[in-house]
Amino acid sequence: MADVLLATCADLPDGEPAGELLVKELATRGIEARYVAWDDPTVEWRSARLVLVRSTWDYYTRRDEFLAWARAVGDRLVNRPEALAWNTDKAYLVDLGETQLPVVPTVAVDEEAELAPAVAAFAPAVVKPRVGAGGEGVVVFDGEPGGPAELDESQIDSGPWVVQPLVGSVRTEGETSVFVLGGDVVSQVRKLPAGSEIRVHEEYGGRTDVVPVTSEAAQVAVETVKVAEELLGVRLPYARVDLMRLDDGTLAVSELEITEPGLYLDVLPANAEAFADLVEDLLRG
Repeated sequence: MADVLLATCADLPDGEPAGELLVKELATRGIEARYVAWDDPTVEWRSARLVLVRSTWDYYTRRDEFLAWARAVGDRLVNRPEALAWNTDKAYLVDLGETQLPVVPTVAVDEEAELAPAVAAFAPAVVKPRVGAGGEGVVVFDGEPGGPAELDESQIDSGPWVVQPLVGSVRTEGETSVFVLGGDVVSQVRKLPAGSEIRVHEEYGGRTDVVPVTSEAAQVAVETVKVAEELLGVRLPYARVDLMRLDDGTLAVSELEITEPGLYLDVLPANAEAFADLVEDLLRG
């Protein structure tokens, strides 16, 4: 069994794009690592020294099963099971928003009757499934703040949901992603959507550009990880903090990715070295 197991999903047996760079970088340090699907019943997770969640991008379709797996892996799992449970429901953004952090305003909605008033309060608004990934199920509703909201139920997945204002800068400035490993910022990218789309994912035509780390984004990202650690009472060895600029110029948290924070190794191959440094530190205890 490998020293390190990198948890992925069955559709990505080799991990995220360019995931092999991480395995190779660990090998140069004498650390044997391999990707395995989190739901593979033949894997003996407890025989590995560390298990790192990397590209388990199907978790949202079977969240309960995924969290049961995480709890079964236990102390070897990075990030920890309780952090994954919190982070796999986007209502965590409400928790972050109740701190001093700048966060994209977010309302958690459980019942369909509560959805129209929440959309009307933010219009133009974005509705997202509370358990979701990859931009799936995201719907934009136009309108004026406080005005009536007529929702086409056929457009919306079954709840629960989070509702947020549409942050217009995503179409111009895009979304900034900052990688925080071991509490330190190691890199930054900017993600831009295509055309009138707001989703920055490649499957919707978005693109990712490597940009220099800015002090503004780094400060918000590091503080976000610290606040989340305080809320959870556990350390978060790695995270990706996604940021958008609000209308008032504030750079605000749009997502805190600690469950499946892709390293964008295809555009940021140096992230493999930074992540391998973190793994070495974790193995040393």
